[in-house]
Amino acid sequence: MIEVGSLCMKIAGREAGKLCVVVDLLDNKFVLIDGQVRRKKCNINHVEATGKVLKLEKNASHEDVVSVLKEAGIEVVERKPKAKAPKAVKVEEPKKEKVKKKEEKPKAKKVKK
Repeated sequence: MIEVGSLCMKIAGREAGKLCVVVDLLDNKFVLIDGQVRRKKCNINHVEATGKVLKLEKNASHEDVVSVLKEAGIEVVERKPKAKAPKAVKVEEPKKEKVKKKEEKPKAKKVKK
């Protein structure tokens, strides 16, 4: 059974094959995980318990999880978010001058006979 502090391995998703620790039990289908994966809500069917239980409090911070994993001999790689690229500045193009139409001569009126 999965409980707070259970060491698990992700078996589904982009982080499959990485170790994580259960930080909180949200309901009967979801848990909050952290560790070698991003801290997020995860379906219980997407993790597999390894049988080890680490001493961890409910809703422990990421730093606490990392320290507990290091004590267990598991390395956690810290990933920093990418720096945001500066926003592109919209450069206005010079306005095109309107081409003046040639003035039309007034049309001669037709005289009816």
